[in-house]
Amino acid sequence: MAEQKPALVLHLVSGGDPLVFTLRADDVPELRKQLHLHLEHGAVETVHTAEDRAVIVNFAHVAAAYIDDLQRQGKVFGLR
Repeated sequence: MAEQKPALVLHLVSGGDPLVFTLRADDVPELRKQLHLHLEHGAVETVHTAEDRAVIVNFAHVAAAYIDDLQRQGKVFGLR
């Protein structure tokens, strides 16, 4: 089984290609629990990437956000 590469995928309200940030595996469970709250409240949150960079996200400008595995084959949104 291939190693998972979790990533935060952000679709901005303004459109365009989604922004994709690789995540530290240890941060994924907490971010997964809090992601819907960030979107609902338009929060500004710091997300730490796998490359040890801090990215500050203003979720008020995000239309959709989800955590995906960059290693997954045959990507079809909404299907496992």
